Amino acid sequence: MTETPEAIDGAALLDAVEDHFNTYVAVPDDADLSLLTLWTVHTHLALECYSTPRLLIDSTMPGSGKTTVLDHIARLGCNPVQAASLSSSAMLVRILDTGIRTILIDETDRSLNPDKPGVQELIAVLNSGYRRGATRPVLVPDKESGWVTKEMPTFAPVAMAGNSPRLPDDTRSRCLRVLLMPDVTGRVEDSDWEFIEDDALALRDRIVAFADSVRDCLPREVDLPKGCRGRAKEKWRPLKRVAVAAGGHWPAIADDLIARGLAEDAAEHEAGLQHEPPGMVILRDLAAVWPGDETHVPTETLVSRLVVHNSDYWGLRSNYGKALTAHRLGRLVAQASKVTSTRPGGRGPRGYALTSLDPVWHRLGIPRKETGASGGTGETGAVAAPLSPVDPLAPDAQRGSGERFLSDRESA
Repeated sequence: MTETPEAIDGAALLDAVEDHFNTYVAVPDDADLSLLTLWTVHTHLALECYSTPRLLIDSTMPGSGKTTVLDHIARLGCNPVQAASLSSSAMLVRILDTGIRTILIDETDRSLNPDKPGVQELIAVLNSGYRRGATRPVLVPDKESGWVTKEMPTFAPVAMAGNSPRLPDDTRSRCLRVLLMPDVTGRVEDSDWEFIEDDALALRDRIVAFADSVRDCLPREVDLPKGCRGRAKEKWRPLKRVAVAAGGHWPAIADDLIARGLAEDAAEHEAGLQHEPPGMVILRDLAAVWPGDETHVPTETLVSRLVVHNSDYWGLRSNYGKALTAHRLGRLVAQASKVTSTRPGGRGPRGYALTSLDPVWHRLGIPRKETGASGGTGETGAVAAPLSPVDPLAPDAQRGSGERFLSDRESA
């Protein structure tokens, strides 16, 4: 009679992995140890998880232990490959053509510097490979034709370590960030691999056994905290699946991590630390400066109001080097929404219709300032200033922080 293999306690295993990281890694927030644990274990179930978030191991200064973290992931993760010296995207996809690998990139601030030749292609591969099924065409030698095109996979877990690396926004949006700081108290133990290698590899064997035991029954549908949708869902759902498969207190730990991540994203967005594409900025600012319930506003009026409302972005001090023009406004709005300016009745200045922009704002979740029957805008009881263009080059316009409002006394 065949003996039934002993069930693996997934929660106890994840606890052991977390204890391992806690022994050798110093983090200012202990929750990042749980994040490292779930991410490392998920590399062994990446195919079943469908998507794989990029792990960004960040620090503000050298000597914080980033390379140490990569060394531990190299022992515990699935089929790792150190890729700091990768010089081409073609080499990367050829490595992945043999099967799932966990890509470990050290010194990301230098190896993925956007000013470095060939880096843009590498980043494109890293961006595409976070979802299962992604491929890239590569030329391979052929005995008959010389060279033929072959689709090679780009899907792979990726961990990147660096000192505040300059990563593109679309890459950062795929990342889960762990922040490291130097261990000034000497709490963590040295990673002396001559003595700890065997223990680390034994722990990896336990991770592999756990992954094999849940591979065919990994939950597809898992509950996620409110607000976890879109790209955030693609980042966090793989880790929640691993947590649910492990059981115990780990699903709650995953939910806490997700809630923390969503709160950090919201705070960065509120503080203006997350960069939005110009098309999104123009639509958001148009909603902010649109005068009350006016059904049609001349383009030049909107240009003037935009420069006053967000002079750092649309004024002379912008990175663009010049103030916003009607032509540039039209191009940005058309690219972002396919809305173009019109001339009602074929006469008068060209401008934009509220009926064209309102559906766009609604779809993007952009709120618009509404005025009531008395002209009040809500809490302040103010009314919009008369609809007239403002000279964007005037000193007052450059100093202005937004649309001018009249007090109740002035409007009376």
